[in-house]
Amino acid sequence: MEYGPGAYGLPGRHESFWMETTTKTSHPPLPGDLETDVTVLGGGIAGITTAVLLKRAGYAVTLIEADRIARGVTGRTTAKITSLHRLIYAELIDRFGSGQAQQYADANQAAIETIASFVREYDIPCDFVRKPAYTYAESEESRDLVMAEADAARSLGLPATFVEDLPLPARTYGAVRFADQAQFHPLKYLLHLASLIPGDGSQIFEKTRALEVQDGGGRCAVRTENGIVMSRAVVLATHYPFYDSPGFYFARMEPSRSYVLGVRIDEPFPEGMFINAESPAHSWRSQPDEGGELVLVGGMEHRSGENVDTREHYRNLEAYARSVYPVRSVDYHWSTQDYITNDGVPYIGPLADGHENVYIATGFRKWGMTNGTAAATIITDMIRGRANPWTEVYAPNRFKPAASARRFLVHNIEVAEKYIGGVISRPAGDLGDVQPGEGKILMIEGEKTGVFRDREGRVHAVNPTCTHLGCVAAWNSAEETWDCPCHGSRYDADGKVIHGPAVKDLKPRGG
Repeated sequence: MEYGPGAYGLPGRHESFWMETTTKTSHPPLPGDLETDVTVLGGGIAGITTAVLLKRAGYAVTLIEADRIARGVTGRTTAKITSLHRLIYAELIDRFGSGQAQQYADANQAAIETIASFVREYDIPCDFVRKPAYTYAESEESRDLVMAEADAARSLGLPATFVEDLPLPARTYGAVRFADQAQFHPLKYLLHLASLIPGDGSQIFEKTRALEVQDGGGRCAVRTENGIVMSRAVVLATHYPFYDSPGFYFARMEPSRSYVLGVRIDEPFPEGMFINAESPAHSWRSQPDEGGELVLVGGMEHRSGENVDTREHYRNLEAYARSVYPVRSVDYHWSTQDYITNDGVPYIGPLADGHENVYIATGFRKWGMTNGTAAATIITDMIRGRANPWTEVYAPNRFKPAASARRFLVHNIEVAEKYIGGVISRPAGDLGDVQPGEGKILMIEGEKTGVFRDREGRVHAVNPTCTHLGCVAAWNSAEETWDCPCHGSRYDADGKVIHGPAVKDLKPRGG
């Protein structure tokens, strides 16, 4: 396949379809110190939904976003609203027991109806439509896993069936099908919800990065670059809890990147949302737009910050899409980042013992539309002092050796050996080796230096040591960013933070 002169040598616009088809918000930065009932940090689906639910419950809420609301991870999702999370229920029953597996199932099914009720109540024009969701087997070996998932999900009361045939032209070996799931345009939905927040003491501030949280004496202080916000409670809905040391979340989650293409095909797309059971992941759904039907093809996940040419993931995804459908054009390409906990279940609830006034919602395992909405319901109930039936399975202070110990050890040994003290920390080459459009880590005058040469030949040089916990960031060729492989912090070519948990920029090198 020949690639044209578009961004990064890849086809289509390097932009999320959701972002391109909605306008940016223009809420002001925090003007200085203030007091509020609850501070919500993060303007994605978890943060916005939490703020709306708390305001409806009578609280004055201040939502703070480092950039613009709904344009972070939520703005790069494939936006499937489903409780079918690839293969998870047989594993949950085995590792957590049927009781907690039931909680997870109920929370995600309820989240579908929460979104549907918001759409109805506020008449939100967000392309919300009910569709079945499928996880399908691409081999005989996976067929048994898919059948077991259908049985496990059915035992929890989920709308699951095993089907032999799939309406995709790819070769499959059966699938688990969930009826009455949904999809939507996530930014149209969230921007409408966000419009309900300002007023009656509640407000939204953008372009305001939170730097520190202090919790003590029944009062919380959030220090930002623009002032201090005092409140009774703080919700960390920042995708990754930048204030994580009390719970050691940096050792309990790993960052994962995946890719999306928006393509046009020469035939109608079948009714449903689809994802395979194997690796690499292949996800499918369609979306109406002014140019007709856009098909979103996603997958090719890998650990964030892997020192590889990330453009290859887009190319491989395109090759896969073309192997299934006659692709007329590739109109969009974008990538996203998610966090996966050691046991595969999100952390939702109090940050840690002794920090009961600070709440987190993180580790959605690429299923943030329902898990993020469920998180908003759970945290709102906790702040209100109400019982919630789903808290146990999501409890951040859980420790289940059978479910997470092996992954915990593998993850942290890999971080220590590879990303802090290992091969990434031994750069080679010199400045003349760096071509226009290329980034490398070099040793210059005895200092490890991250170098990017832009297409005009200008050199951008930074200290590639992540300001979060000291891992060495790697160059992401597809996005032209420095990405930390340990905890997922991301920086632009000049070292400016674009994705936490880091809150400080990379230091520049040279003059």
